[in-house]
Amino acid sequence: MKAVVITTPGGPEVLKLQEVEEPKVKENDVLIRVEATALNATDTLQRQGKYSPPKGDSEYPGLECSGTVEEVGKNVSRWKVGDQVCALVKGGGYAEKVAVPAGQVLPIPSGVSLKDAASFPEVACTVWSTVFMTSKLSSGETFLIHGGSSGIGTFAIQMAKYLGIKVFVTAGSEEKLKACKELGADVCINYKTEDFVARVKEETGGKGVDVILDNIGGAYFQKNLESLGMDGRLFIIGFMGGVKAEANISFLLAKRLTVQSAGLRTRSLEKKAEIVSEVEKNVWPAIAKGKVKAVVYK
Repeated sequence: MKAVVITTPGGPEVLKLQEVEEPKVKENDVLIRVEATALNATDTLQRQGKYSPPKGDSEYPGLECSGTVEEVGKNVSRWKVGDQVCALVKGGGYAEKVAVPAGQVLPIPSGVSLKDAASFPEVACTVWSTVFMTSKLSSGETFLIHGGSSGIGTFAIQMAKYLGIKVFVTAGSEEKLKACKELGADVCINYKTEDFVARVKEETGGKGVDVILDNIGGAYFQKNLESLGMDGRLFIIGFMGGVKAEANISFLLAKRLTVQSAGLRTRSLEKKAEIVSEVEKNVWPAIAKGKVKAVVYK
C-alpha cells in the first residue's frame, strides 16, 4: 500500500508518498481502507522532528481517519467488512489502510459525509475527555476557549452551546472572531488588542469564568488564574506560549481553583475506548441534530 512518509525532519516538502508494508491486523483490530484523514498539530511537530510517536504506534502521521472496514480481527463483533466508519488512530492515518483497535472506531454520524467525518474523532475525543469528562463543564456555566478558531476551538464552541453553556473565545484577528461568532460564541476577544482578563471580568460582573480550555500554556498561566471564578477549572492541552510560567499561586487557594492537563495519544487502549464510547453517546447525537458541524478549512 501507499503511505505518506516523513523522509527527514523538515517542512512539508519532506513528506513523500511511498510504498510501505500493510499494517498487521491483530485479534481486536479493525482494518480500515482510508477515505480521508485530517491534519493535527502533532502531525506537524512530528514532521519537524519535534515529536516522536509513542512506542508501538505507527511511524506514519495521521491521528484520525474515515473509511470503509476491509477486515476485522477474530475478537471483533460490532464491526463488519463494508461498514463505513471513522476512527481515532495511533498514527498511520496518512496511508491507504490503517489498523485500529475496535474500541476506537465510530460509526459515521448521521448526516455527515464519509470524507467530512474524518474531522471529528480527534477534536471530539480531546474536548469531551478534557473539559466535560474531567473538568465537569455543565449547562449554565461559563467557558473560555483560547484559540477559538482552531479545530479544537470550533468544535468546543458548538458542543458547549449545544449543552447550554456561555462561551468566551480568544483569537488573533477579526476574521477569526467573526467565524467564532457565527458558530455561536457569545463573547469574542481579540487578544492582540484587548486584555482578555479585563474583558472576562467585565462580562461576568467580576466573577470570572468556570472553565478554561488552554493551548497556550506558560504565557497565559497567571492570566488564566485571574480569569477564573470560584471553584474554577483550568485545563491545559498545549504549550504554544511556552512551558514555563511564574505565577501567584495564592489564587489557587483563594478561589479553590483546579489546574488539570492531559494528552490523548498516550492514554491506554482501555481509556481511549472509554472516551470514544462517551463521545458516541454524548457528541454523536448533537452532530445528528445538526447542532455540531464539521468545520473544514480546505
